[in-house]
Amino acid sequence: MKKITALVLAAAMTLALAACGGGNSSNAGTSSSGATSGASSTAGDYASLDPVVLTGADSTGKGAAGQLFGEMVAAKVDEITGGQLTIDYYPNGELGADADLLRQLQANDIQLFVGQTAPVVSFVPEVAVYDLPMVFAQYDGATIDKVLNGDSQFNTQMKSAFNAAGLELMGTLQNATYRLTTSNTELATLDDFKGLQIRTMENPNHMEFWEAIGAAPTPMAWNEVYFALQSGNLAAEENAADTIVGANLNEVQKYLSLTNHILYANMMIMNQEAWESLDPAYQEALAQAVSESLTEMSAQLAQIDEDNKADLESKGMIITEYGPEFYEEVLALPAVQELYQSIDASVNGLGATLQEELAAAAG
Repeated sequence: MKKITALVLAAAMTLALAACGGGNSSNAGTSSSGATSGASSTAGDYASLDPVVLTGADSTGKGAAGQLFGEMVAAKVDEITGGQLTIDYYPNGELGADADLLRQLQANDIQLFVGQTAPVVSFVPEVAVYDLPMVFAQYDGATIDKVLNGDSQFNTQMKSAFNAAGLELMGTLQNATYRLTTSNTELATLDDFKGLQIRTMENPNHMEFWEAIGAAPTPMAWNEVYFALQSGNLAAEENAADTIVGANLNEVQKYLSLTNHILYANMMIMNQEAWESLDPAYQEALAQAVSESLTEMSAQLAQIDEDNKADLESKGMIITEYGPEFYEEVLALPAVQELYQSIDASVNGLGATLQEELAAAAG
């Protein structure tokens, strides 16, 4: 098993992280009792427990926030427990694409998954609440975090939804950074989106949003996107800035439009059976590792996002920003309002809860 060293962790925080592989995997097992429980536990407190190895994975781009998050949690839990609880971590699709990884997670073939919200919808329908277009755009990261990870009705209901699917939601990483749009032509006004052939993930709500503003969404496997953009078979795509940099899309796209249509969030999810099989001391250690990683990573996400945008601009991309009136115009479209109603109905009113609690947290 490859150990993630302190050097790797430091490199992660400067975005110079080397991809780490994995090793022999093992399902989570039950540990012996007798350990001292609590957040203040030291590595020595875990010596009486049976060692446990969890397998974690993501399919993010190299150096993307999801990979950094997963590897930081692995490094921290190793340090906290003195190597008694370890995570064999496989980044960048080594064990499969998102849907493959989520199926493996439900089967407990892997125990931890890190990824964006869109692919999770097929496994936990309530996660479709994140598909509400531009719902987070007016809030800062701290306000959003209070609702997603804090003591909120939204978080309680979301965790229950994950439990119903046999999963445990460990935390959601974000800091008010978003998915953006790259294109061959300038998208200065809403009219410029009409007829735009844009690659999206295979998510019905995402596709319906683009249709609502007049674009022509085209789902496509990620490994085909660069060549489709290069050949002109596609005119645009949407992604987070770090993914755009990692894929060198500046080579085949001229404009970067800050549409901020979907929050760039990465969830860490665990198989519920694996979670419940852990000794309580290990549960606390893992929860502590996730909490510390969320704090440290979220503090840097805004800077990471700005650095990536600056990188793309230095490579020749032209950045288009929008004022509040652009978002107001989009949200006022009847088709977008209908999409809001449809999504809220599909998640049993969780969309309304999200909007209410965001507004309350901001106030």
